[in-house]
Amino acid sequence: MIHLTDSAISVLKAAIASTTQAASGLRIMVEGGGCQGFTYKMDLAHEPSSDETVIEQGGVKLFVNNASQAYLNGTTIDFVVSLEGSGFRFDNPNANSSCSCGKSFS
Repeated sequence: MIHLTDSAISVLKAAIASTTQAASGLRIMVEGGGCQGFTYKMDLAHEPSSDETVIEQGGVKLFVNNASQAYLNGTTIDFVVSLEGSGFRFDNPNANSSCSCGKSFS
């Protein structure tokens, strides 16, 4: 369903290990908003909620909101370091268009 690159896995493992809050994975969902209509939302989480599916990749647990699964199916999440800034990038085959920052899509 969702693919994490090696770079994303490394960054997520480091973030989970260094957080002061108890966290065992990454919560990910799609919400209405952003300049294109939908936006990605991610945070570290301790455990999944009842409306989430757990996917494990490379030792990282993803807690994926069930309502967001259709929007995220086939998405690759990468962590990129560039002159414009570092951050997570989404390659989402379900997006018709996305904004220049890559955080919003339609």
